[in-house]
Amino acid sequence: MICNPCSETNKNSDSDDITKSQKPQEPVFLNVYDMYKLNEYTSNIGFGVFHSGVEVYGREYGYGGHHHNYSGVFDMEPRNEQILGDFFNMRGHLQFRQTIHIGYTSFILEEVEMIKNRLGRKFRGNKCNLIGNNCNHFSGAFTKILCKKNIPGWVNRLANVGSFIPFLNKILPTDWVNPSIWAPM
Repeated sequence: MICNPCSETNKNSDSDDITKSQKPQEPVFLNVYDMYKLNEYTSNIGFGVFHSGVEVYGREYGYGGHHHNYSGVFDMEPRNEQILGDFFNMRGHLQFRQTIHIGYTSFILEEVEMIKNRLGRKFRGNKCNLIGNNCNHFSGAFTKILCKKNIPGWVNRLANVGSFIPFLNKILPTDWVNPSIWAPM
């Protein structure tokens, strides 16, 4: 007789012991918002101006600009257009588009908060920039840590293309490139 420990059950083992030793698997979502009504036309050709936030444990974590040299990372009730519209001073222009399931994390809530705080050192309010350091960059960095997966490329395509076109920073309106001026002081 060949012994196969995987196929045999130990009648003395308790199956609860197995699940207790495993870390929880919490779903991680990306919430995507249209930032301008222009997206109705431009997203069909693969470009748009989007805000994104990462939803885990019933909270949505995002990044936005302000005038100060401390974290621009925040958390809020998921998919709340009104809070985001007020934060970005874009009420009526910012609209929820969709939620995308990115993966699962085994980090517990306290660890997620520590990761958020650590990312806040890089994603400071006065360092927000549409091309090089925006909310979608934050979301991608956060999901890579939480579940080792990046956000879909289309969400940040405009910034990625813009990074290859250096003069784009100079020709786009200043309030698009440096959104820290969106948030009230």
